[in-house]
Amino acid sequence: MAAPTPSTPDAPRPATRAAGRLVVLVSGGGSNLAALLAAHDGPAYPGRVVGVVADRASAGALDLARAAGVPTAVVAPGDFDDRAAWDRALAEAIAVFRPDLVVSAGFMRILGAAVLDRFDGRVVNTHPALLPAFPGAHAVRDALAFGAKVTGCTLHVVDAGVDTGPVVAQVAVPVEPGDDEATLHERIKVAERRLLVDWVGRIVAGGLTVDGRAVTVGPPA
Repeated sequence: MAAPTPSTPDAPRPATRAAGRLVVLVSGGGSNLAALLAAHDGPAYPGRVVGVVADRASAGALDLARAAGVPTAVVAPGDFDDRAAWDRALAEAIAVFRPDLVVSAGFMRILGAAVLDRFDGRVVNTHPALLPAFPGAHAVRDALAFGAKVTGCTLHVVDAGVDTGPVVAQVAVPVEPGDDEATLHERIKVAERRLLVDWVGRIVAGGLTVDGRAVTVGPPA
């Protein structure tokens, strides 16, 4: 099955300007996407969201994108015969937008070889813990269960593992007495949005170099 063609929104698209082209991958409500959209409206921000790709049509983030005049695409795994076919279709849908950087922002799928090979070193992801501690889908719950006194959020380069890619940047968030999963996660999300907007801007302005586990943002020395 061929990759879907990005939808054409009814709202007028923002004027094109010289900026790093961002494609954002989403699965949920899109709080991180909203932060990037708010940032890209600023004339000084070096990135612009040019496309949003979801793995399900019901993702609330799609409504945010359409309201902002950003084209969208949906690549649902259930529409494909197997995982490899879905991964190839996802890569094609992303490529339509000619991204400089692909941002996985609450995208609840592991990216396969078709995507990672095509956009090698240009895919980043946010995670609500200080990796390598507490990888996976239940990071906040796991930190609380472990009794951690400090957790946080991480921006990392995506590789073939589960939250195993090289770290770009991290922000610590203390675990407060009486925290439950909801209260702690909400504070982490605030830090995560700031981290994402800041470092995505730095990456598209200065470039990203990965050498093993070492990540450099900015021109090579």
